[in-house]
This record gives sequence, C-alpha cells and structure tokens, in this order.
Amino acid sequence: MLQAVSHPFLLALERGVVLCDGAMGTLLHERGVPLSACLEAVNLENTDLVAAIHREYIEAGAQIIETNTFGATALRLNRYGLADRVQEINRRAVEIARGAVKEAGRTVFVAGAVGPIGVGIPSSEAADVSLKKARGIFREQVEALLEADIDLVILETFPTLAEIREALAAVRDAGEVPVVAQLTFQRDGRTWAGEEPGDVVRALYAEGANVVGVNCVPGPQAALEIIEKMAAASGVKLSAQANAGQPRLLERGVVYPIGPQAFAEYVPRLVAAGATVVGGCCGTTPQHVTAMHTVLAGAAGEAEAVAPAVLVEPAGRPVWEEPAEGGTLREKLAGGRLVVSVEIDPPKGLNPRRALEGAAMLKEAGVDCINVGDSPRAQTRMSPLAFALLVHQRVGLETIVHFTTRDRNLAALQADLIGAHVWGLHNIFCLRGDPPGGGGYARSVAVWDVSPVGLIRVIKGLNEGLDWVGNSVGQPTSFFIGAAANPTAASLESELKLLRRKVAAGADFIMTQAVYDVEALDRFLKAASGLKVPILLGVMPLHSLRHADFLRNELVGIVIPESVRERMRRAGESGLDEGMAIARELLDAARGRVQGVYLMPSFGRYDVAARLLAELRASIPKV
Repeated sequence: MLQAVSHPFLLALERGVVLCDGAMGTLLHERGVPLSACLEAVNLENTDLVAAIHREYIEAGAQIIETNTFGATALRLNRYGLADRVQEINRRAVEIARGAVKEAGRTVFVAGAVGPIGVGIPSSEAADVSLKKARGIFREQVEALLEADIDLVILETFPTLAEIREALAAVRDAGEVPVVAQLTFQRDGRTWAGEEPGDVVRALYAEGANVVGVNCVPGPQAALEIIEKMAAASGVKLSAQANAGQPRLLERGVVYPIGPQAFAEYVPRLVAAGATVVGGCCGTTPQHVTAMHTVLAGAAGEAEAVAPAVLVEPAGRPVWEEPAEGGTLREKLAGGRLVVSVEIDPPKGLNPRRALEGAAMLKEAGVDCINVGDSPRAQTRMSPLAFALLVHQRVGLETIVHFTTRDRNLAALQADLIGAHVWGLHNIFCLRGDPPGGGGYARSVAVWDVSPVGLIRVIKGLNEGLDWVGNSVGQPTSFFIGAAANPTAASLESELKLLRRKVAAGADFIMTQAVYDVEALDRFLKAASGLKVPILLGVMPLHSLRHADFLRNELVGIVIPESVRERMRRAGESGLDEGMAIARELLDAARGRVQGVYLMPSFGRYDVAARLLAELRASIPKV
C-alpha cells in the first residue's frame, strides 16, 4: 500500500469526498464512434473528441478524470490488430487528459484507467491466460501510464478477486502510485466467483489498494448495497461508480434510464455509508457529474445552519422570498421559499419536442418544477411518467407527476409508483381523474379502486416500505405527496373536511384548482390555515371571454364570477392583458398566505407563464 499520505490525491481523500468523472465509452458512442470500433484507438484517430469529453467532465466539477485506456492492454488491443501499440495508445491518452487539465487551469487528478483483460483467469494455472501472464499484461499497460505521468491508477470493472489481485500486484511492481481498486458484482451482491464484498475489501486493502470499491453495477442503489457491505471492514476508504441504470436497447441505440438528478440523490447516502470517491460508470454523462457536484457542494454547506421548517412573519404567515438556488421541491418548501410550478400536458402523439422546448424555456425563466398532467379530461396523451422522465433527463427540471386512480387498479398503481421512484420521479400529485366518457371513450370503464385519499395512503405505505396489503417492498420510497383542493367548492365545509382527511392520510403539500374569486380564496385560506402543510395556489390566466366561458362550463370545479366575465367581455381583443391583471390580483391577495404558485397556461402559451413568473419574481424582496 502507498503509505505516503503527502501524495496530493491521498491528501485530498483526507480532506473530504473526491468526485470522479462518468462514462467515456457512452459518450464516444453517442458522438459517432461505432459500437464495433476500438475505443482506445480513438486516442490516436480523433484526439479532439476525447479531449472535448475530458473538458466537459472537468467543467461539470470532476476532480478526477480517467484516461481513455480501459481496454488498452495488449490482449484486448490484439482483437483490432493493435497489440504492438500499447505504449503509444496509453501515452497518448494521458497526454490528452493532461492537456484538458492544463486548459482548465485548476487541480484535477488524472487517473490511468485499467480494465480486466477480458478472458478467464481463475485462481489456478488452468485458464485461458495464466496468472503470471495476466500480471505481465497488466504491467505493460501500467508502466506506459506511469511513464506518461498519471496521478493514480483506477482498476475497474474486475469480475473476480483473483484477476484484480494480479492487476494490483502489477501496479505495485511497476512503481509507487495510489490505487483505486473496483470490482463489479452480480445481482446477488457477490463477484462472478462468488466472493463477498467484505472479503474482497479486506483482501485488496491488505494487498496494497488505497481505495476499494464498486463500479459498473446497474444503478446507484445497487452500488449503495455493496458499499454498505464493504463498510463493515472498518478503516478502508471506499469508492462507488455505478451505471445510470440497466441499459435498454432501442432502435436509436442503448439508453440508460436514470437521469442526473435521480442519480445524484444517492450521493449523500453513498457518502454516509463510507464512500470517499464517487462518480459514474456506463450511461453517466457530464450532466450526471454536474448533479453530483451540486449535491456535494450543498452537503458541504449544511453544517452552517439548519433552516426552520417554515419561515414566518410576526403574524405567523409564510414569507415570500427570493428562491434559493438548488434544492428539491421538498427542501424549498421546508425552507419557506416561494415555489413556482408550471403545468405542461404530455403530447397527444409521439413527438414531445414542443412540450420539451416549453419546459426548457420555463427553466430559463426560473421555474422550480413542471407539473405533468395525467391525460386531463380523459383524453389520450403520452404517459405522464414517460413525459416526466423526458423532462427530468433532457431538460434537467424536477417534476410533479399527476397520478389518477381512474385508469389503474391497485396492483398497477403500485407498480407504476415503484417504477416512478426508480426513475427519480418522487413528487406525486394524487387525483381522482376525469371520467373516461368525457374524453370520447363512451364504452371505457374507469377503475377507481381507491379514492385520492386511498391513493395517498398507498403512497404513504410505500414510504414506510410496505405495499397496500402490508407486504414488504424492500427499501422504503421517499415520495413527496401532493393533494388537490378546490377553494371555490360548493361547500367549503365539505372541502375542508376532505382536505383534512388527505393531510391525515399523509399529504405533504396542497395544490389548488384554478381560482378567479378573490373573496372565495380569502375564505379558503383562512379556513385552511390550520392544516400546517404548504399550499400552492392554482392560477390559470384567462385569454378571452370565450376562454372564460369554456372553463366555467366545461371544466368541473372551476368557478368564474360574473364580475370576472364582465371584465373579460369589456376587454375584447385585450383579453389576455386583462386575464394577466386578474391573475396578478389573485397573487397579491395570496401574498404571504401560500407558499407557492401553480401556473396553468392554456393553449400551450408557456410564454404567458414565463411573463407572470418574471413579474412575480420581480415583486419579491431580495434577502
């Protein structure tokens, strides 16, 4: 083991968690390198491409970048007729990485990546390649990397303890350099040879590894389970570089399901379990590293102060303040910050481009999250889970997924919820759903196994690790549960009674139906003040009198007073301006009494929501 703690990398480990980069091969393939090509040969054929990927990871916040040398041993390169170019390929890979670091102008460690040789080497001489020959193959590559001036070696994706031992011995034979030794594990939590994580970590630490860990397992949850088992061997520094989920082969190529935010949510748990090096493997991108960097930066600042559950004025009302950067919906509401969500309905067909462009525009405008409808008015649209995942992955915005009990029985409800959680979709808005007849499906039958209150109880149970009938689902979920309210309901008393049941069942926040009656809103907020959960006010700017009448006549639960209709009638062609003025009046009436705004732009006019959002942000005093 390298004992010189004065080595810069080892000193960095003593100071805190070190962030590694993500996949190299995934990005090379995405950018045109064929699946059948030798990825390591790209170091010679397209150095600019490799350098660009390194730069992106450095800009994302990576403190370690790995050379593009995972398969740069003579045995692997021989498949492409390149066995005689081991020195050249490895040396060039280090030069490219060093160049990217120099250009960045900050400290970034260059790790020489070394993968398994790709053939069987059991712990006996009866193998495709003997142990002695394997060590020689590894040493040739490691010597080339050391001569080119790497900071450390990362041995990764090794399937057995026997093979990684030979690679580790080769590094120690070649010279003194820090080593991170990582294996991949099967679904049962053991190596391909059946070795337990605890035995692996103890053996490698004893034989000279500075850090021992796991990589190339299908997702951060799998990595966390391995790290927790490894942590039983106290005193060992651990590393985790998981894949972005289980890859799926689609027509356009290999797709990894876990987006940056969902992936990064596991970073604090990995660190708490003992990981001192975290990063990504197959399917992870600079966006994943950016998300991990943000989480780690936030964790570093948590020691300063813990925010109260709700910031209050002397009158005991939530304070509207300029929103803090970063943080989840749950964290922002817990901190008393004003949250703005905008509803975007999934597309009716196969092309989500316009809706995603709208989400991207709203992100630029400063929206906190996107509400994704579940086939509103019972009209067939893209699955809300599928569209929410697209927003999550392609736009990088948190979502609130509308989840109705109309179309799924209890088994399907729970199956979809578990899938949503795995995808990182944790904010669920519980609804009954419009009857299917309204969408033109006269013969369609609604399911409605449970009411919205029942759905909240289902999700609350999953948060406790149990399904509807009390069976364990393994690790508890962490859903943030939303409930609907109608401030202009025919009976305010009945509405408040139902709302109290929803909160008692486990609702964490409330979102209201669109409101146009200031007096009714005032009565509702006074009556709901004792619920002690955040309320997001529903606001849908009117465009015209015709629009107002459609909402009043066609959408159940929306009440538009005659005074508002008269204002829209008088506005004529300036209807949108008047509708915006009405929306501003409602927001002023709610100021300091609700903790968020739920904007519902009609006709796909996301620019209207962006305008209202800008005005709202401008009116909030900076703190």
